[in-house]
Amino acid sequence: MRISREEIPIYDSAQRRSHAIFELREALKYRYLIQELVRRDVLTRYKRSFLGIAWTMLNPLGMMLVWTIVFSQVFKTSSITGYAAYVLSGMLAWNFFSQSTTAAMVNLVWGGGLLNRIYIPRASFALAAIGTGLVNLSIGFIPLCIVMLFTGVPINISIIFLPVPMLLLACFSLGMGLIISTAAVYFPDVAEMYQIVLAAWMFLTPVMYPPEVLPAAYRFWILHLNPMYYLVQLYRIPVYYGRFPTWAELIPAILVSAVALVFGWWFFSNKADEFAYRI
Repeated sequence: MRISREEIPIYDSAQRRSHAIFELREALKYRYLIQELVRRDVLTRYKRSFLGIAWTMLNPLGMMLVWTIVFSQVFKTSSITGYAAYVLSGMLAWNFFSQSTTAAMVNLVWGGGLLNRIYIPRASFALAAIGTGLVNLSIGFIPLCIVMLFTGVPINISIIFLPVPMLLLACFSLGMGLIISTAAVYFPDVAEMYQIVLAAWMFLTPVMYPPEVLPAAYRFWILHLNPMYYLVQLYRIPVYYGRFPTWAELIPAILVSAVALVFGWWFFSNKADEFAYRI
């Protein structure tokens, strides 16, 4: 049976009304692929390791121990009740952001060869990185609870609020991961530069020190213009401080997460058609 020329479907990306909506629909359509990418990342990361997935808990515990010994004296924070729990709660939130955004960028750049052979939604790599990060963040909550018990920090009912900051962290990290991944496709040096930015950004975020140690003259510029300050604090409030956040603490975190996600998704999806030619 012959097919007329008019019946042959023609794909033209330029005729799409919205690249962002199309990319979202494709990501939903390929959600099972993204789930398999997450499963692969979680299993293969620790497959050849003797301790296996326990490294997800031991790694932050080791860093927490080092930071507690060093920074409790440097920043004179030894008076804080359960300083180790304070450090670990902030570190889990920060590690999720830094590792998931880095993984989103690396997965796209190094796995981008697939785009030349088969069709998959370009955002799959970033979404899988966020999914893997959420698994690791959830596992990391186990040692956090242990440290809280040993340091005398009570576990309160406010812990049920924890999925909200986790979701906002995921949205912000996804948006930033998409922006950085797009930049890395066009400028490969971004991958190396981002590690330097992350190192500086971490020390400008109150992960291992309380915000009060910063000079009042610089506190606004260092903290309130730092989106990770709001997200780290929001994650720490129901865990370490044992209370529900106020609207003044919740709204800024929602805003920075929404802006990063919307802009990152729009920016990424509008450039995604060019990735196969540049990777």
